[in-house]
Amino acid sequence: MMDETTVVIRARGLVAEVKPTEIPVPIEAYLNHVGATLRVEDDLEEDEAGFSFQSNGKWYIGVNGNDREERQRFTICHELAHIVLQLPSEHKASPWWSYMKRPKTEILCDVFAAELLLPFRLFQPLAEGMAISFTSIDELAARFMASRTATGSRFATVIKAPCAFVLSEQGKVRYAARSTSLREASAWIPPRRDIPAGSVSGRLRAGEKNLVAEAIDAEDWFNDWDRGGTLMEEARYHSEWDQTLTLLSFEDEEIPPPSWAPPRLSEEDELLPELDGVLRFKSKKGR
Repeated sequence: MMDETTVVIRARGLVAEVKPTEIPVPIEAYLNHVGATLRVEDDLEEDEAGFSFQSNGKWYIGVNGNDREERQRFTICHELAHIVLQLPSEHKASPWWSYMKRPKTEILCDVFAAELLLPFRLFQPLAEGMAISFTSIDELAARFMASRTATGSRFATVIKAPCAFVLSEQGKVRYAARSTSLREASAWIPPRRDIPAGSVSGRLRAGEKNLVAEAIDAEDWFNDWDRGGTLMEEARYHSEWDQTLTLLSFEDEEIPPPSWAPPRLSEEDELLPELDGVLRFKSKKGR
């Protein structure tokens, strides 16, 4: 059974073979390496982003010519995933933009596509030096010619600071990308949970306008969270798809310690002497 870790390894292997150095990454290099021919189709339905098929031993990828260029680039990389990973296409299960009931194979191909479009070696150094904000995500998306959703998910995954990028649809969480530090701290945002009603995300979806980043208790977003702490939340809402994108980070970029952690000793607290291997005995004088 294919899993996300295997997909990432396979994608990074392809990136290592192609060795892209330009930003945005030239998609033609991936196509040539895999041996696939691209066909731009102008008569596809609006909800049909693309397809791939094999004929006479050669692979072909069709992409909707009416889509924006960044969408076409992602579709091409998604179809390359179907070819390289040999995963069957299940596009008709749901529209390309929807994450509701999205088949696992399609999600894995999305992961593969993001690795090709936003290669770790090129993307991570840029992301690491930027503020945790949608402004940064939009700037990176423009540079790499990728969608805000793909870039935001990648951003949260690669930076060192605790950060999460959440995609919700119809008011329920569908996917959450978390930094390594949040994963290690068990900061879990379960799928299918409701967006917190009082959050920036919930209020945007309810119709409020011009909301900026605001503070929210970490436990409002993280499941079974007992560390406390305050998150900064920023969100974007797309009414045409009823999708909400949420960016979460800790105010001081540090995760609070667990409530069960032993208290830190101050300098005035009595400490045991450092072990140095030298045995010391009390003097017998005076006995």
